[in-house]
Amino acid sequence: MKLLKERILKDGHVIGEGILKVDSFLTHQVDYELMQEIGKCFAKHYETYGITKVVTIEASGIVPAIYTAQALNVPMIFAKKAKNITMNEGVLTAEVFSFTKQVKSTVSIASKFLNADDVVLVVDDFLAHGQAAKGLLDIIGQTGAKVAGVGIVIEKSFQDGRSLLENLGVPVTSLARIKAFENGKVIFGEADI
Repeated sequence: MKLLKERILKDGHVIGEGILKVDSFLTHQVDYELMQEIGKCFAKHYETYGITKVVTIEASGIVPAIYTAQALNVPMIFAKKAKNITMNEGVLTAEVFSFTKQVKSTVSIASKFLNADDVVLVVDDFLAHGQAAKGLLDIIGQTGAKVAGVGIVIEKSFQDGRSLLENLGVPVTSLARIKAFENGKVIFGEADI
């Protein structure tokens, strides 16, 4: 997606060897027009898959997921990283390790929102090691729902997330694939759409 790549080059900041900071348009402050275009792009790609739900994990995956769900005209569900007192029955959970935050979380979704008849598109902001998406796949698998694919806004292809998900039999669709960071610069690989 040309618009996304241009924005990454303009406003993204490489930190260290493996982190891309995009907080001015995706992970903190949100450019809703860009996110709306991202949602339309995912929706167009998956329009024939019979998607009934879009699933993500809080927090930064929510915005691209909601615009994708809107474009597909289906509900969006996000996995919560902290269980609250209102989630007191029928809770599906999975363990997720965040390499960026260096913390393990138990993420959860109320089971009443997913069932075996659903066809799910997972959408998230980043794919690096694949742990967040794997946790969502674990939860979705507990319901018997079908996963049509995983839509990723920015993939760090030099890390192992894609292979982890594809080895689980799930197709990955990334809008911007980063092949490497060289001298503080982003080097793009070929995107999926």
